[in-house]
Amino acid sequence: MTNSTHQPSSGGIKVESNGVNAVPESERYGRPSGLFPIWFSWNVSILGMTYGIYVYSLGLSVWQSITAGIVGYLLSCCLVGVLAVGGPRTGLPTLTQTRFCFGYHGNKFPTLFAYISNMGWKITIITLASSTGAALFTKLWPAAFALADGKPTLVCILGWFIVSLALTMSVAIYGHQLIMKVEKYIAWLTGFMSIIFIFLMLPHIHWDKLGQSAVHGDLLTYIGGVVMAMTMVGLGFLNYGGDFARYLPKKTQASKVIFWTTTGISLPVSILLVLGAFLADSNPDLSAAAAQSPIASLTNLLPFWFYVPFSIVIIVSLLAAAITGVYSSGLALLALGIPASRATTTTLNAAIIGFGAFYLMFISDSFLATFQSFLASISVVIGSAGAIQLIDFLRQKRLGWDVAMANKAGFGGRDGRWTALLALGVATFVGLGTITSGDPYIAHVVGFLLTEETRHSVFATANLGVIVSMLTGGVIYSLLTFGLKIELPGISSTQARSAPPVKTQKAV
Repeated sequence: MTNSTHQPSSGGIKVESNGVNAVPESERYGRPSGLFPIWFSWNVSILGMTYGIYVYSLGLSVWQSITAGIVGYLLSCCLVGVLAVGGPRTGLPTLTQTRFCFGYHGNKFPTLFAYISNMGWKITIITLASSTGAALFTKLWPAAFALADGKPTLVCILGWFIVSLALTMSVAIYGHQLIMKVEKYIAWLTGFMSIIFIFLMLPHIHWDKLGQSAVHGDLLTYIGGVVMAMTMVGLGFLNYGGDFARYLPKKTQASKVIFWTTTGISLPVSILLVLGAFLADSNPDLSAAAAQSPIASLTNLLPFWFYVPFSIVIIVSLLAAAITGVYSSGLALLALGIPASRATTTTLNAAIIGFGAFYLMFISDSFLATFQSFLASISVVIGSAGAIQLIDFLRQKRLGWDVAMANKAGFGGRDGRWTALLALGVATFVGLGTITSGDPYIAHVVGFLLTEETRHSVFATANLGVIVSMLTGGVIYSLLTFGLKIELPGISSTQARSAPPVKTQKAV
């Protein structure tokens, strides 16, 4: 792959020039501890409380919910950290490095699903940020921004929608350097305000009722809680760990990359999960309301002096997640082979997110439930691809992390590696056949391997099929690659070795 020799400017922050090419060693900087704020600011959100409520709702005790959730977070976030190690070793975004495993063109299948999943969550995040800002204005200036029923006016919602989208795009389009600086300050701000929020929520927990419930889940239910926690947090980040680690020096210690990535994601959501589980166990009415409308139901409990600044912090934390997501989505489009710069793909992503969020807020009444079901379905592909890539790391390390493997056949890579694609295909079939969906239309294409009794079990409701698919893909690929020794090395002809390497996309 071609490497840029562009030296980073010593002046002010400029638009990032690197796209899906390998970042040259001359442009590497930073320490692995810098990964902590990027992930912390993304995940320190009031929504983390509802995750604890969801795990508890499976039929676990409060202490089972807490331990199952934390175990699930640590397992899935550690996987993200391991995949992030590929960033400094190759200088490539994760969805470009997966070409090593699936081949140049074969990689487009998992990349497409990863892109769709990322965009779906960003649409939801922009929607939440806009609605939170509109709710804040209706309380501050009801005469100007509230309707007779107390809901925000169309102008108020539309205004916040435009502001949220513009702020997200403005930072994301500049790229890695600005994002790393901005997210560091956001992490401090959101972390400090979240501590105050936690203390203000403690009086709403009925401590005398805590742990009094007779509910106690069996082993399968507990495993279901672990899996649910994994799917809610870590597994959604599998394809983006290397995007923010690739600017670290190549010799950066792997254990530190894994530690700071894992901690940055799991620490905030674990603390908030404990609070959510306590709330669900001792105050069922409030927990039920939070499950339906997490931000509104929980912020309404706050004193007005804190409600205003904390609402702003909620908006900031949501936009922090949107910024990093838009950045990674732009890299995903480049990995798909879209002939455009990273700045252009970021702009395209902003337009798609804007349209989706606009549809969600102003047109659809039921789109959210359908879309969330769809995201749960495609997580089967994402999780399976991540598991296969993790197994392939052993081969990539043995080959010296050669970035030429991300090229087309003839230039050090392959157009497709049938071993990885076969494993992904079988895993996807098994995964879709063993999960269920609350959407009546999507339900027709999933769960076809389940019996009628199993469809209503914890196995189905907790989407254990996602883990089954990951294990299936990993085992099949391991057997083919290391058992049968079908490694399929890159293809380099004599003519190709003397020819220039494949041109890679950069943001210029």
